[in-house]
Amino acid sequence: MKKMVLIPALALLLVSSCVNNPNGEKADTKDSVAVGNVTDGVSFVVDTAQSELVWTGAKVTGQHTGTIDIKDGFLLLKDSLILGGTFNIDLTTIHTTDLEGEAKNKLDAHLKGSDFFDVEKYPTANFQITAVEKGKLHQAFKISGNLTIKGITKNITFEAHVVENTGHVIKLGADFNIVRGDWGINYEGKADDLIAKEINFKIALSAIHTPN
Repeated sequence: MKKMVLIPALALLLVSSCVNNPNGEKADTKDSVAVGNVTDGVSFVVDTAQSELVWTGAKVTGQHTGTIDIKDGFLLLKDSLILGGTFNIDLTTIHTTDLEGEAKNKLDAHLKGSDFFDVEKYPTANFQITAVEKGKLHQAFKISGNLTIKGITKNITFEAHVVENTGHVIKLGADFNIVRGDWGINYEGKADDLIAKEINFKIALSAIHTPN
């Protein structure tokens, strides 16, 4: 009888160990930090039509990918250096791009529900830059900021790079993972199709300086 109990438990353990996180460097995560009052610098307003946030979630049997709209935001720059910025992300726009029809609608609804982002209660996520350091490579930076999802705020640090900077338009790129449980997204998936602990975000951000 004990063997019959142990076999399903062992099988579940083996399945869990086979869940690979999506590709991406995991962001360093710690408790939220105080945000300095940055008054200097030139403001660049996020061009939401030219900006994109792509998410990827993995499970035992594969992965799913989609997008979320950046609602609004801005960057502060001085002499081509990023001083600060804040961005709002519209979680009600979660959209799966690798599925169609009923399967897509079902997954979108599940991701928006209480098992995941609970968008009815928490429709917006926010990211506010708290520190920026120059990276090792040209036009590379380490960006730290407070990320708020489902009312939970953690400070994350990840690599980003400048794709273009004309003085009028600046474009940034970033590719990193977060551990979803740090923001209360703890749904494990089905026993035979568990979900990876990390979510990948690929961000292409475009912002425009509009002189007064």
